[in-house]
Amino acid sequence: MLVLGIESSCDETGLALYDTTRGLLAHALHSQIAMHREYGGVVPELASRDHIRRVLPLLQEVLAQAQTAPAAIDAIAFTQGPGLAGALLVGAGVANALAMAWQKPVIGIHHLEGHLLSPLLADAPPSFPFVALLVSGGHTQLMRVTDVGAYETLGETLDDAAGEAFDKTAKLLGLGYPGGPAVSRMAEFGVPGAVTLPRPMLHSGDLDFSFSGLKTAVLTQVRKLGASNLCEQAKADIARGFVDAAVDVLVAKSLGALKQTGLNRLVVAGGVGANQQLREALNRAAARRRFSVHYPDLALCTDNGAMIALAGALRLARWPEQAGCDYAFTVKPRWDLTSLAGV
Repeated sequence: MLVLGIESSCDETGLALYDTTRGLLAHALHSQIAMHREYGGVVPELASRDHIRRVLPLLQEVLAQAQTAPAAIDAIAFTQGPGLAGALLVGAGVANALAMAWQKPVIGIHHLEGHLLSPLLADAPPSFPFVALLVSGGHTQLMRVTDVGAYETLGETLDDAAGEAFDKTAKLLGLGYPGGPAVSRMAEFGVPGAVTLPRPMLHSGDLDFSFSGLKTAVLTQVRKLGASNLCEQAKADIARGFVDAAVDVLVAKSLGALKQTGLNRLVVAGGVGANQQLREALNRAAARRRFSVHYPDLALCTDNGAMIALAGALRLARWPEQAGCDYAFTVKPRWDLTSLAGV
């Protein structure tokens, strides 16, 4: 089965072709980072308009990469939610228009399910069941994943997600947008222990997260030193303190989830899953505790069409009736991942 995937939930336009026999054949991605940087964050209206400009040229690109004609495509998968409503509508509209023109079935995919399953595209994919640490944009969750569509929430953030805390810390330090990579790079030059920040909910006895207090602690530190007078080393030390605190919490909660479930496979997915310090800490823990940890390829940590094509193919292999041909679509800007269980 050959599936075309279309992702347009936020500030990346991604298209890909995934074949259940041959694997990922092609993927193309356009990031809007440069456009949104001058505003310090994503502007939804600009994001939607840019998706309209990019999606068809990217389609031509993936078809050329895969040396495939539309007639060979068996189905089209698109991100139905969650995300920015206008951006989702672009992908949904294009997917259904193409499906109608080509007379192909179409299926809406949960954006986070795409992230959750993206490590299955790696050379050494994990097998089910596993624990997943999902750290993507506004989401920080720990899930027990038994199979495609079988997801149980073990813990989630009660306020700011890890990605949001990275972005807000970057803004406080004057590092610009996007914040996560900038904070991680700055932290590499920080002195360990020079700035000690709290580890929120580290000993809460559950698997929930909270990063709002950590962000506030960064703000307090910046004000204490004088925001307008921060030297580069002071910024690096604060960044190091923030990253160390966030990573400690993410690793500890992940280990707690493995212990609670009795599983020995951990999957890390989402944009923060590309963080070098987090990967190094989890790899060290895996070596000590004798569990395996799996990540998507770095190119597939951010939003992309490959994960949507994969999720579409896996769903259609199990539930072919989920594909529709009436081309009357809706989008779901808010959509609970666990609502997919048992579908």
